[in-house]
Amino acid sequence: MARSSHDTADDPRNAGILVSVNGELVARDEATVSVFDSGFILGDGVWEGLRVHDGGIAFLDQHLARLYEGAKAIDMDIGLSREDLARRLFACLEANAMHEDVHIRLMVTRGLKSTPYQDPRITISRATIVIIAEYKTPDPQTRAKGISLFTVHVRRGRPDVLDPKLNSHSKLNCITACIQAARAGADEALMLDPQGFVATCNSTHFFIVRGGEVWTSSGDYCLGGITRGNVIALCRAHGIPVHERNFSLTDVYGADEAFVTGTFAGLTRVREIDGREIGEVSGFEMTAKLEALYGQLVKDSVTRP
Repeated sequence: MARSSHDTADDPRNAGILVSVNGELVARDEATVSVFDSGFILGDGVWEGLRVHDGGIAFLDQHLARLYEGAKAIDMDIGLSREDLARRLFACLEANAMHEDVHIRLMVTRGLKSTPYQDPRITISRATIVIIAEYKTPDPQTRAKGISLFTVHVRRGRPDVLDPKLNSHSKLNCITACIQAARAGADEALMLDPQGFVATCNSTHFFIVRGGEVWTSSGDYCLGGITRGNVIALCRAHGIPVHERNFSLTDVYGADEAFVTGTFAGLTRVREIDGREIGEVSGFEMTAKLEALYGQLVKDSVTRP
């Protein structure tokens, strides 16, 4: 069965969660938004995924900074200060009595439209803000075995078409990439940039290890990943050579190790890319070292109410 770095076991507690919809806490089955909402009609909005650890939220300031930067880029007023939005996040956690092994999806859309049409000037409400907090723990089997990637024909777009640095609700290119990888029997998609260099994956960021050095893409055609940036910073802080550079699939196939990063699972090992086995010699020693460093960083980064 195909696996993903986002694999998790079903948790029966999630059936009874309360969802925050514009500040109102409602039961999961009653949590709805209008069919006239900009997010439903057009994918017009921005979002963040956040992890809860030891009663707090990891890297909260970084996530909120990215959210508000994205909202400003699309000329959308979130309608709350960062402090007020943080309070709303913690209120949702408190209402659900959540303290650990929780993943938050924070979604902000432009709001209600007077009619189904793209022009932001026909928006007739404040922004829609939805917070879904669920019990989710990365699947230990996936973490131990790693995942497989398939290089898809769907490219990361140029910033003058749809800037890949926007964490927008419009993710159809990544979904198409995911579908192609799944049809090829892989777990996730590896995506190239317009020049044919390795860019990122459909929902995570991609790294390789060669000769004791950690490589990742230039970052020109991928989201400004929070985990990606923190792994790069950890390498620099601990004397591990790290490079943000252009590299090709030839470099990837000959790598000693490969891993992907994301808020949900942290670091996930990649065992196979386009049918080539990865890490059979190194045993993922560098990846294991970075996993340990990142785990400690998460503990040190938590913001509590």
